[in-house]
Amino acid sequence: MSTINIFLTYTIVGMAAAIFYYFILKKQLLGNFIGAMVVGLIGSFLGYAVDYLFRDNIIEWLSNFNGVNVFAAIGTAFFFLWVFSKVSSPK
Repeated sequence: MSTINIFLTYTIVGMAAAIFYYFILKKQLLGNFIGAMVVGLIGSFLGYAVDYLFRDNIIEWLSNFNGVNVFAAIGTAFFFLWVFSKVSSPK
């Protein structure tokens, strides 16, 4: 699979997670939507790192889309958005 397709898939997953978290769940985040998008992208690309490190052991059986393990990208993107919302929410 070409590198640009993989990069675009991770980018779309991170942006979709940010849109869902900010507009659908209506969570307040530091930096509003731009902050959510940055954190979603970081989480999505860290999902690539998790997939790369544990591919042979744990998550080989998960579904792949466009050569990308979508579940790892979505999971880490939402985890980072959740942590970011907890850190940036007023107490």
